[in-house]
Amino acid sequence: MKVLVIGGGGREHAICVTLAKSPKVDKIWCAPGNGGIAQVAECVDIKAADIDGVVAFAKANQPDLVMVAPDDPLALGMVDALEAAGIRAFGPRKNAAVIEGSKSFAKDLMHKYGIPTAGYAVFEDSASAIAYIKEQGAPIVVKADGLALGKGVTVAMTEEDAIAAVKDAIDGGAFGGAGARVVIEEYLTGPEVSVLAFVDGKHLKTMPSAQDHKRAYDHDEGSNTGGMGAFSPSRFYTEDIAAQCMETIFKPTVAAMAAEGRPFKGVLYFGLMLTPKGPKVIEYNARFGDPETQAVLSRLDSDLYDIFNAVIDEKLEEIDIKWKDDAACCVVMASGGYPRAYEKGKVITGLDDVTDSFVFHAGTSLKDGQIVTSGGRVLGVTATAPTLDEAIQKAYADVHKIHFDKAHFRTDIGIKKG
Repeated sequence: MKVLVIGGGGREHAICVTLAKSPKVDKIWCAPGNGGIAQVAECVDIKAADIDGVVAFAKANQPDLVMVAPDDPLALGMVDALEAAGIRAFGPRKNAAVIEGSKSFAKDLMHKYGIPTAGYAVFEDSASAIAYIKEQGAPIVVKADGLALGKGVTVAMTEEDAIAAVKDAIDGGAFGGAGARVVIEEYLTGPEVSVLAFVDGKHLKTMPSAQDHKRAYDHDEGSNTGGMGAFSPSRFYTEDIAAQCMETIFKPTVAAMAAEGRPFKGVLYFGLMLTPKGPKVIEYNARFGDPETQAVLSRLDSDLYDIFNAVIDEKLEEIDIKWKDDAACCVVMASGGYPRAYEKGKVITGLDDVTDSFVFHAGTSLKDGQIVTSGGRVLGVTATAPTLDEAIQKAYADVHKIHFDKAHFRTDIGIKKG
């Protein structure tokens, strides 16, 4: 079977590596791919959001399945376009991907169907938003409504910070059209947990829990990023909490989308906070999370190609998905300055010295036979082990073997606090 994967980051590298393990898959393309993906797939020079380019390539090369991984092409309707051309595609259609593409849609959906989440209000003009902030007080959360590469969220501990975030988004155009509308939310407390699930429109099967580290620096300080590392399983997500989430959040969300005429088929990501009043939804993503995917797929003990097909054919209930008992830890090595300005083209050394981890490439390219940096998040060094502490130790031991100029990474991914 031939598979085309859309995207070019660490998540897509993890997907390609996992698909390559399937005895059914003998050819993988990745558009656009990266320097690491090139080791397991043929990289195609088509941008991830180029719907016409992807459809034309698929028509010419006839993959048996196209896996659309990133948020932008999903929100733009790439799956719809592929299906219209008679090509099997994995991922939600445009009308379902809106659950991530518009935070106000997601909040209104949860409000309508009684799915637990933070209190909120939606604004399109800064004056009304600022008045609301002054009325509610801080801490408070400000979110750009649309897709902002994981950087459109401000957890404001002061009213001044919240007001600045609103002005940046609505008046300053910091996130382009994605920030023309903002969602202002109640500040919640508790451990955060990420739970990804395969969904076939009616049924869902959850993957092992994970936890992402969004902030740029140790101790959860600095700006929000696309994710500086992740580990699986969460230390807080017990079987009782999982059962509660299934009944109050997971199943109701899938049912709500179906009731709205937007059946969700693909991977649905639940960003949860385990508050003193029970689990609540912080956000939905309409796809595999990054870097959670690197940690979670490292634990998969079933054929990913079979799972993708079961989702497309709405036969998820008929397959048994197995997971390894091992824990996993992914540490992201980023370019100095990320998530703000950073330099590219730095030569990466030490990759051949890694012994106990798999290095997923996120922002790399091949130049004159060398792997060089080409993005903000560069590598995801991912280790598995019988215990989480062992996986963390193995990942960091290998991180220290890899070098590039101004490399930056957090030193506390997965480390138990207190």
